[in-house]
Amino acid sequence: MSKTLAPVLGGAAGAVVLVVLVIVILWFCLCRNRNVSRTSDTGSSDQSMQLGRNTGFELTLREAKRFSMEELFSATKDFNDRNLIGEGKFGEVYKGLLHDGMLVAIKKRPGAPSQEFIEEVRYLTSVQHRNLVNLLGYCQENGQQILVYEYIPNGSVSVHLYGAGHVSKEKLEFKHRLSIAIGAAKGLAHIHSISPRLVHKDFKTANVLVDENFIAKVADAGVRNFLGRGDIPSSSSQKAADEMFLAPEVREFRHFSDKSDVYSFGVFLLELMSGQEAMKLLSSDSNQNLVEWVQNCQDSGNLPAIIDQRLGNRFTTEGMEEYVQLIVLCVDPSSERRPVMNYVVMELDRILEKEMNLTTVMGEGTPVVTLGSQLFRAIK
Repeated sequence: MSKTLAPVLGGAAGAVVLVVLVIVILWFCLCRNRNVSRTSDTGSSDQSMQLGRNTGFELTLREAKRFSMEELFSATKDFNDRNLIGEGKFGEVYKGLLHDGMLVAIKKRPGAPSQEFIEEVRYLTSVQHRNLVNLLGYCQENGQQILVYEYIPNGSVSVHLYGAGHVSKEKLEFKHRLSIAIGAAKGLAHIHSISPRLVHKDFKTANVLVDENFIAKVADAGVRNFLGRGDIPSSSSQKAADEMFLAPEVREFRHFSDKSDVYSFGVFLLELMSGQEAMKLLSSDSNQNLVEWVQNCQDSGNLPAIIDQRLGNRFTTEGMEEYVQLIVLCVDPSSERRPVMNYVVMELDRILEKEMNLTTVMGEGTPVVTLGSQLFRAIK
């Protein structure tokens, strides 16, 4: 009897192993296809500056927290207008207080329940970093699609630089601005390093927030993936301002990549240096591309005219010139010639370290330039 059963049991075990192998192979193929589909519109063709590209890690997806509509109504006092703090591409943004005492930013828009929405939320909630505004969860009820983020108290960098009536009383010194730039660069570098890779697609100064310690956190990473019919129309002036951050290949072909994020970051660096919107800086030279405009300002000795006067002379000429050269690299019209974000992080770190070493602090914390020529000497 045992001799009769042995071949049968052996054959059954072999069949089970074969089935398991087939399932594993199919699962691997499906995951690979998902990775390819996520990066199909984000992969860079550049092969010349792949610094840090091998530092990526496989993202482990986790279940996104599902908030109830009742919980969010309570957090926002029934979405009271007094808690409305803005309106972005996804929809209205409300400040909320959860039952556990946590402050959150709640973004909502009309939308039918969708499994695709949940899967995208699950992906984005898995992307966590110190320099990102982290997505906590979602809600899909009553014809609404809602995203729940951590709340960042100090608002956007754009408000502190040029926000109407909200200019920061504290002067953001060059070293402080470099620190903010480094934080934002690290946030972008992180989303570019994960697998499947995430491209921001809407990076701009208004999407860099600062917390109570002025640590920069990149907001709305991946939010464009939700857009479509739910995309709210922008005013013509806002649309023009946002267009300034779009790389040439995005404006012409709608081709987003990690290198188009780098271009947007270069425009952010320009606004951080000038304290003005890039659109206003270029208003009289609208036919000139950004890199030519910056280089012309540098070559003609007109660079001091676009540096934020609030900076005074509290920076080294050497540091500022290297910073401008980094802007030129980032906004190169050719995506292949732009650096990757890991390189940008290293350059900003190097500039900040040198800036700290070449300046001393005297009196009431007023830095004195110890090296470098007087950039503003010719200006009366």
